[in-house]
Amino acid sequence: MQAAPPTPMDHAARLPRLRDSLEREGLPGLVVAGLANIRYLTGFTGSAGLLFVLRDKALLLTDGRYSTQAEEQLGGLDVDIEIGLSAAERTRLGRRIVEGSRVGRLGLEAAHVTWAAQQDFAREWFPQVELIPAVGLVEGLRMSKDPGEIDRIARAAAVADAALAEARALLAGGLTEAELALALDTAMRRLGADGPAFDTIVAAGTNAAEPHHRPSHRSIGEGEPVVLDFGAAVDGYRSDMTRTVWVGDLATPELRRAVAVVAESQAAGVAAVADGVAGAEVDRACRAVIAAAGWGDRFVHGTGHGVGLDIHEAPSVAATSTDTLHRGHVVTVEPGVYLPGVGGVRIEDTVVVTEAGCRPLTMTPKDL
Repeated sequence: MQAAPPTPMDHAARLPRLRDSLEREGLPGLVVAGLANIRYLTGFTGSAGLLFVLRDKALLLTDGRYSTQAEEQLGGLDVDIEIGLSAAERTRLGRRIVEGSRVGRLGLEAAHVTWAAQQDFAREWFPQVELIPAVGLVEGLRMSKDPGEIDRIARAAAVADAALAEARALLAGGLTEAELALALDTAMRRLGADGPAFDTIVAAGTNAAEPHHRPSHRSIGEGEPVVLDFGAAVDGYRSDMTRTVWVGDLATPELRRAVAVVAESQAAGVAAVADGVAGAEVDRACRAVIAAAGWGDRFVHGTGHGVGLDIHEAPSVAATSTDTLHRGHVVTVEPGVYLPGVGGVRIEDTVVVTEAGCRPLTMTPKDL
């Protein structure tokens, strides 16, 4: 049975929302430099470009490699396209765009340009314009996912679920961490992913005590925990899942207890997710279970993060978070316990926030 076509993306609604944000900030325009932000606003997927969003127009500036692609991807949007074949030509085009709009102040995405680039913008591109550092304007819009975005994240999660179902059969074969990571990545591509959502983590035995261990040539042995943290990317949108698995029986009572505690902690965190709940409150729900088990100092990272075009984006789900979860946010819940010299356990789901709670997008059972 053929899969249903993806839900259409509503790029046309996004630029007006950004202009509303610029109006509130008192900015007549914004230079969007983050490629994920450009993709969010326009659908353009090229690796080089700047998007000028002004009150009366929007313009994408890119180079000759993307002239045809830009026309195809921006078709139907009220966004002009300019192609600059050389850096000097792109500078002239950018200056002409801004001078033609007669703006005296212009926002520049501070998180997406280097200091050297900012200096170049100030000296060469816009010498007569006051550049204002702008932070989080597009990212704030990206926090709430529309149906097209949620559909793509769900598809990415389904690909990762299917890839793990395939790869589980290889666990008992004495593969190395690196070989199992490659098997997961290959399966995700074969199942329709653009590629992995991030560098796949496979951490076996004592390596499982390292939250972001890089897969090595160490063989996976019987009775030891194997932390699998991975996801797929589908049409640019990402999923994120962690499962802790093992071959046979876990070698020590301590590890068996850690699995039970982390599972309880993760369930408590998922149950806490709901519209209007603080990200820090979800973190506290997870952390309280692990602290009660005596391992509070062994949960060494935040509980979760937003997921979308980037694998880590707002909102934050951590003790230090000031974000509040709202319907349409997509976040992870991923507590862990890490025991140096012994091993570690982490369990993670990607969920979408609803009015009543949340809906999981990762469906792989946790009792593997």
